[in-house]
Amino acid sequence: MLHKSNCRFSRALWNYFHNGKIPVIPDIKPRSPQRGDLLKGRDPVNLAKKLAKAGAPALSVVTEPDYFGGSARLLADVAEATGLPVLRKDFITQSWQLRESMAMGAHAVLLIAAMLKREQLYELIEGCFKLGLEPLVETHSQEEVFSLEGIDLTVIGINNRSIVELEMDDGNVETTEKLAGLIKPGILVVSESAISTAADVERAAAAGAHAVLVGTAILQARDSAEMYAMLSGTGSCRL
Repeated sequence: MLHKSNCRFSRALWNYFHNGKIPVIPDIKPRSPQRGDLLKGRDPVNLAKKLAKAGAPALSVVTEPDYFGGSARLLADVAEATGLPVLRKDFITQSWQLRESMAMGAHAVLLIAAMLKREQLYELIEGCFKLGLEPLVETHSQEEVFSLEGIDLTVIGINNRSIVELEMDDGNVETTEKLAGLIKPGILVVSESAISTAADVERAAAAGAHAVLVGTAILQARDSAEMYAMLSGTGSCRL
C-alpha cells in the first residue's frame, strides 16, 4: 500500500470532494482518434495553466504520441508550470515506463486492465507502490473490476468507452452506473470519457463516482476554462 505522503493525486481529489463538489480532472491531449486536432494551435501548457487557475485540483496529461499526439515533454512542462498533481495517461506495459513517469514529474499513472495480462498488471501495480507512484487502474467491465479484489488500491477508473477501440465507440455514463457500485468503499472512483455536460457529471456522481476525467469536451469548448467551471460547478456529491 502506498504511504499517504505518496498519494498526492487522490488526496487532492478527495479534498475537493469533501468540500461538497465533484472534482473534474481536465485531460490534456493534443489529438483524439475520434475528434482529430483538439488544440487548434493553442499552447497546451498555457491551457493547462488556465485550467489550474480555474480551480482544477489535478490534471491528466496524455503522453502517447501516435494516436493522441502526446509526449514526455508535454507532461514535464505541464507539471512544472502548474505545480498540480499530474496523472500520466499512456499505454504502460513495462516497468521502465514507471521510472520514466517519475522522471517526467508524474504523481500517478494510468494502468489499463483491458490491455494487460493479470500478472503483468499486478507487477506494474507493485512497481508503482515501490516507486511511490499512485496507480489509477482503468476498468471497463465487471470482470476487470472483480479482478482487482484484494489489491489495496487508492483509485480506480471506469472508462465509459472502450480503450481497446481507441474510444471510438458510442459509450456513455451507463458504464459507470453499472460498475461504480461494485468497487469497495474507500477507493476513489473516477468516471472517464463520454462526459460533456453538467448532467453527465451529475449522473456519474449519482452512480457513485467521486471524480470525473474530461478531455474532449473541455478542449473543444470555445472557452475551455469556462467549460471547466461549468462542469466543476456541479455540486451533488455523495459525502
